[in-house]
Amino acid sequence: MSRSAVVSSDAPKALGPYVQAQVVLSGPNRFVYTSGQVGLDPKSGALADGITAQTKQVLANLEAVLAAAGCTLGDVVKTTVFLVDMGDFEAMNKVYGAAFAGVYPARSTVAVQGLPKDARVEIEVLAVRAGL
Repeated sequence: MSRSAVVSSDAPKALGPYVQAQVVLSGPNRFVYTSGQVGLDPKSGALADGITAQTKQVLANLEAVLAAAGCTLGDVVKTTVFLVDMGDFEAMNKVYGAAFAGVYPARSTVAVQGLPKDARVEIEVLAVRAGL
């Protein structure tokens, strides 16, 4: 088993002492564990406005990190969604559902008191690619 850090310039830089993702190679399988992404634009550093725009940006950031690790959203098997307000669940869920249309991953959604940069939503994922 080996592991390596993932860094994508197409996603926001880590806000602390962590990496965007870790790739773990175990036999022929690649497991990608991402750090949580919030709705920051990777170029401007600005937070997207509102839950719908933030969720779209979060998913774009995750796609960039996964691409840097050789994966896509189609490889995601588990997600964890953190919401500041469960009142945002329906709007987040609509954007999320469109991004994962077809084969949905397992998911947990939890309410939290706050997120970095005053974000409304944060999502982390586990992706698996077999036979690499």
